[in-house]
Amino acid sequence: MLDSGVMEFAAAAGSDLSAGCPDKALEAWYAVQTKPQQERRAQKNLINQGYECVLPQCQRERLRRGVRTLHDEPLFPRYLFTRLDSVSMNWAPIRSTRGVIGLVCFGGVAAAIPAGVVEALMQRNVPKENLFSAGDHVIITAGPFAGLECIFEQDDGVTRAVILLEFMSKQQRLSMPVGKIRRLAGITG
Repeated sequence: MLDSGVMEFAAAAGSDLSAGCPDKALEAWYAVQTKPQQERRAQKNLINQGYECVLPQCQRERLRRGVRTLHDEPLFPRYLFTRLDSVSMNWAPIRSTRGVIGLVCFGGVAAAIPAGVVEALMQRNVPKENLFSAGDHVIITAGPFAGLECIFEQDDGVTRAVILLEFMSKQQRLSMPVGKIRRLAGITG
């Protein structure tokens, strides 16, 4: 027989303990904090131990050696989600898993993620994040125009970008290597 506290928890989570398997009704998602840049390592090690884990990711455009490339990066850096049973599952190995700092806790109690949030994240299609967007204010960092502010207009292949430079009371279109421009912080088009 389950105590009333567990029944209230399950009712608040929208679970019906009388229907089906009571163990499934007591499962919830929890956030796991990972060490910096070790989300995938933590996920792999937790899965190897039999835990169900989710690491939501998004694609971000990065500049590497002057070439734009797409990289899968965690949607929430340093966090992943794991489904745990609040009654029968042993949570102790999670703390000593390589790449893991521990469960996210408030007042010493692991904080359960509200029902449906992680499932919604898994179904959501996160759009890619571009290095620059049309209208972004950028600054030229190298070459004869170094230090001048301009506006990013569009990509010009993989390694170049078209920018608008205010020169002699007129906007001039220039094609520059992507590695020689940088977005100005806090200013977008």
